[in-house]
Amino acid sequence: MSMNLTLYLTIALHSILLSILFPRLESTKPDKSKQTKSAEAYPDQKALPRIAIAGLGIESSTFSPALSHEEAFHAKVGNEVFTSYPFLSQDAPDRKRAKWFPTLVGKSIPGGAVTREAYESLVKQTLELLKETLPYDGLFLDIHGAMSVVGLDDPEGDYISRIREVIGKETIISTSMDLHGNVSWRLAQHTDLITCYRMAPHEDALESKERALDNLLSRIESGKGKPAYKAWIPVPILLPGEKTSTRVEPGKSLYAKVEPASKQTGIVDAAIWIGYAWADEPRNHAVVMVTGDDQKKVSSTAEQLAKSFWEVRSDFEFVAPTASLHEALDKAIASDKYPFMISDSGDNPTAGGAGDVTWTLKEILGRPEFKTEDGTSLIYASIPGPEFVKAAIEAGVGGKVDAYAGANVDDRFAPPVRLTGTVEAIEHGDRDAETEVVVKVGSLHIIVTKKRKPYHHEADFTNLSLNPRETDIVVVKIGYLVPELYDMRADWIMALTPGGVDQDLERLDYKRIQRPMFPLDKEMKKPDLKAKLVPSSDQ
Repeated sequence: MSMNLTLYLTIALHSILLSILFPRLESTKPDKSKQTKSAEAYPDQKALPRIAIAGLGIESSTFSPALSHEEAFHAKVGNEVFTSYPFLSQDAPDRKRAKWFPTLVGKSIPGGAVTREAYESLVKQTLELLKETLPYDGLFLDIHGAMSVVGLDDPEGDYISRIREVIGKETIISTSMDLHGNVSWRLAQHTDLITCYRMAPHEDALESKERALDNLLSRIESGKGKPAYKAWIPVPILLPGEKTSTRVEPGKSLYAKVEPASKQTGIVDAAIWIGYAWADEPRNHAVVMVTGDDQKKVSSTAEQLAKSFWEVRSDFEFVAPTASLHEALDKAIASDKYPFMISDSGDNPTAGGAGDVTWTLKEILGRPEFKTEDGTSLIYASIPGPEFVKAAIEAGVGGKVDAYAGANVDDRFAPPVRLTGTVEAIEHGDRDAETEVVVKVGSLHIIVTKKRKPYHHEADFTNLSLNPRETDIVVVKIGYLVPELYDMRADWIMALTPGGVDQDLERLDYKRIQRPMFPLDKEMKKPDLKAKLVPSSDQ
């Protein structure tokens, strides 16, 4: 054996013996390949919180025969969820405050009750996605609060309680809602932080969602965790949104009290829910909630807001002049202001109407002022009619069409309406309508859609080569005008028409709401408006 080989074997044997007798000490310098973001690995740096995102939102009228199916929610899953929240875009400051785990967020335009199959499918998908990336420090829950599900009371309460079963009691849930949602005791208990819009129309929707998220992140970052107290006060008032707009009094002054109340020391947030008037469940009524760490201030603030609400209950009036459809049309035809907007309010799809009630359109077609091409110009937006759309596509732009539209879902007030005219536009690809057709009948331009669609924006009209600003009358299936239509109007009246979201609540056949309820029971005694402290979600 050579000298070099003998030396090599001796050194190797020596090294092996040393490694056995004296195990190598780990270097105090961290191995970058094994670094984590845990607080233990970085004692001088807090770990980013793990935040999940989930949500389902719809207003569902139980007074409409329509049903809402899963596809209506246009569910976004995973990173696609971020597109709904500009404040969580890639470079937004809030995006960098946490590790995000978006699951499923589905939002539908309002409609009828959700089928049980659709609800169970959406909830099951959400729960499975939540299970994949447990655990979480927080959950941002984005809901509307007025979902009705066939055969199930309080869907949002059921939804959040099933989420709790998956994520556990320690995770902090911050819930963002529409002020026309309903807050049941069960929903209040399972959430930790809760807020809702402070404007109707909802120009502060994104601001409210961002506030809910900031409340969540701030409580986690500060180490304060769940607020110690949640005050909940049911207020026995049930009013349509068209009477409670924050554009006018008393809603304007009432909601002006919410932000100052929420800024007090010891309070995290405060909110007033008008509730949803077109569903018949025990949870359908107004609610006040305040959350915070100062028990006395949380309770007294909630009671002050509830008292303020009750005191002005008789002062709420419609946000616009109202009339029968006949009176509304007479006024609009006589006016020299254009566009004169008329709200076909009883079948408003933005409040949960079926959207295909033909009663108003039938009345308009019967008026002599619209019989000839040079008559008073009017745009009607809109009526669903899949068979009419099919016939219009076959006829093509410029072709003649004679077919029926509407009343496929809700024919209680009028049957399908026959439209005979010229096809002036066909557009495909709309998210809600899928296909839109404009048919000219006399001096009317009637928008017929494959599926129902609310018309909110000027572009909804101009994309169909219609010019609402140069039209005498624009009739929209809506209640109070959304901001863009409101800014466009030269004059406006709400026609009190029939449908699943009838503005005259006394015409609706309530059987299950809690009574007495104002204004259905006008002479009711003053209710108990003492704050009820909701148990923590830990309990």
